[in-house]
Amino acid sequence: MQPLRLSLIQGATRWHDPAGNREYYGSLIAALAGQTDLVVLPETFTSGFSNEAIHNAETMDGPTVAWLRERARALDAAVTGSVQLREGQEVYNRLLFATPDGEVRHYDKRHLFRYADEHKRYAAGRDRLIVAWRGWKICPLVCYDLRFPVFSRNRHDPQRGFDYDLLLYVANWPAARAHAWRTLLRARAIENLCYCAGVNRVGIDGNRLSYSGDSAVLDFLGQTMVDFGGQEQTVTVALDPDALAAFREKFPAWMDADAFELKS
Repeated sequence: MQPLRLSLIQGATRWHDPAGNREYYGSLIAALAGQTDLVVLPETFTSGFSNEAIHNAETMDGPTVAWLRERARALDAAVTGSVQLREGQEVYNRLLFATPDGEVRHYDKRHLFRYADEHKRYAAGRDRLIVAWRGWKICPLVCYDLRFPVFSRNRHDPQRGFDYDLLLYVANWPAARAHAWRTLLRARAIENLCYCAGVNRVGIDGNRLSYSGDSAVLDFLGQTMVDFGGQEQTVTVALDPDALAAFREKFPAWMDADAFELKS
């Protein structure tokens, strides 16, 4: 494994404006050419977090998937974030992970935000996604998933090793619950013996909800490597695989973890 250059884009997503958001985030991504291995955008980055955006949900053949493929190719880096995607009669809050070879893998948000009635409009996913990228194993999840530690648990297999090395969360997490966001990101890093990154948006959305950003990258001890605050900004940080491996060997808490099976 080589160090992974991870770029987080904490942007002010435009409300219900897919074309405008592709232009906005595209300009921020373009500046990262030659400087990154993985670019992370917020949850629902083409629309903001909106139940009404379901009516304009795209398909996997739509403009946003094509846009992600092109951005990944141009950067020679992976690009990820979530959008509303339609499959048949269902619409998912779907995280897309695009790589320069044109492949787009996806994860459908499992835990739908009941407090905002997301579960009444969108379909829930079931299985998590582990992506192998440039020698790293990455588990990308979406916003409310952060509150459910069992689903994200990092297990260890004698042959395959750890499930993942980097846990990612893309989010539209309102400022009113910022303390929970910051606390849970650190908890997920510590308990899973991994790097953990959370990318949130900033600004005020069409529902008049305020977002304070607070995007962050934490190491395997839960210590802050990058903390964004509340401004629109892009930051790139290099994750050290040797430091991660050394800590896992020195502090083998994974050997005492409880075995379990996720039923549903």
